[in-house]
Amino acid sequence: GNGKIFYTSFTSLSHMSKWGGELVEFPYTSNETLATISQSLESRVGMPETRRQWLQYKLKSGELTRVMEAHDGLSALLVERTKVGPPGKEDVYDGLWISSLCDSTVKGKPDTELVDLTARPQTVSQILDVTTKPIVFDMDTGGMLEHFVYNIATIEKAGVSAVIIEDKTGLKRNSLFGTSVEQHQESIDNFCEKIRAGKSVIRSGNFMLIARIESLILKQGLEDAMARATAYVEAGADGIMIHSKETSPQEVFAFCDQFRSVDPVTPIVAVPTTYCSVTEEELLAHGVNMVVYANQLLRASYPMMEKTARSILEHHRALESEDMCMSIKHILSLIETP
Repeated sequence: GNGKIFYTSFTSLSHMSKWGGELVEFPYTSNETLATISQSLESRVGMPETRRQWLQYKLKSGELTRVMEAHDGLSALLVERTKVGPPGKEDVYDGLWISSLCDSTVKGKPDTELVDLTARPQTVSQILDVTTKPIVFDMDTGGMLEHFVYNIATIEKAGVSAVIIEDKTGLKRNSLFGTSVEQHQESIDNFCEKIRAGKSVIRSGNFMLIARIESLILKQGLEDAMARATAYVEAGADGIMIHSKETSPQEVFAFCDQFRSVDPVTPIVAVPTTYCSVTEEELLAHGVNMVVYANQLLRASYPMMEKTARSILEHHRALESEDMCMSIKHILSLIETP
């Protein structure tokens, strides 16, 4: 009645000015009751279906969805809490990537699907327990068709928001080896059959199955990548990941531009590991919806651990390594005690 309204995320300041309204901001307060409400809301936000809905919303928003690798509960907490920028306008990560490479590496195993899909849900569980963001799961090839339908159902029930399967067959070798090792691409017909089989057992309307195309990795060219992308979407894929091991993003841009000319809707996922100079703004301008930073946290942690281990051996004490380590007080404060 006095021309004042309460501001919510659904009301823009521009609309309020048209109505003659006034923005009213109340000072923040904190007490036990509010803390309980906050914890309750956070627990709901962290439910699997809520994470899936948020990922779907973000991908349709027109903004870039930024996903960072996490390989355990602690790295996931880091991704969850990291913010850069002024309050209310912070850059944050929108989701978590569980990489087969990182999942294998932290277990001291080669990235050849040796750590199978009966073991990897343990990582999912650890990360779900301490985060609220959507999880995008690197499912490698997904296994044989007969196993795949069981595997994808298991991963869906584990709480993941989206899976990405690659169109290779035979012994899995990391894509960044490219053609320097023997790798085989699955036929379009066989991979489409796998997509259809996977979609048939998915129960959540928000759970996404994204197809990863290896044509550029295996030097099969843009035409092959486009033929596969079109067929995979027709088979039911909810998104397309285009992979490249070039240091320039140009072949990824070429694919995105051509794919967008025929399909303006299906989400495109890019993984700028080797072409890391590309900016998020450039990817968005070429129609990319999601960027995955697939292994940076693990790659950053190992050199510092190695340096610390060498320092202790060289000096026969830990003093010289202290500057390389987080304080005990800080590490204890990372984990909130109920």
